[in-house]
Amino acid sequence: MDSEIQIDDIIEGTGKAAEKGALITVHYRGTLDDGSEFDSSYTKGHAFQTVLSKNKLIQGWYLGMIGMKVGGKRKLWVPAPLAYGERQIGNKIPANSNLSFEIELLEVLTRDD
Repeated sequence: MDSEIQIDDIIEGTGKAAEKGALITVHYRGTLDDGSEFDSSYTKGHAFQTVLSKNKLIQGWYLGMIGMKVGGKRKLWVPAPLAYGERQIGNKIPANSNLSFEIELLEVLTRDD
């Protein structure tokens, strides 16, 4: 995998586009290169909500979510430098891991809403 994020729109959304600083609500599933799942909002039973910000998310999510529209489903391939880099995260994500995410964008709220 190279050092750039790869984005594949599985379903092109038709709603509001995600932008920097927006409050987004998503369902997601994260996997390692070997296909093993390390995290999933589906498994947790509730959607994940966060501000679309470089300070709140790994770089791959931040870059990969900008412009995605509500109702869309997107696959992100995030190289290790844009994920957690040399840091190991708990016992599920080894250091220098490339990550894949399938993300479903449920809602985008911005200051003008």
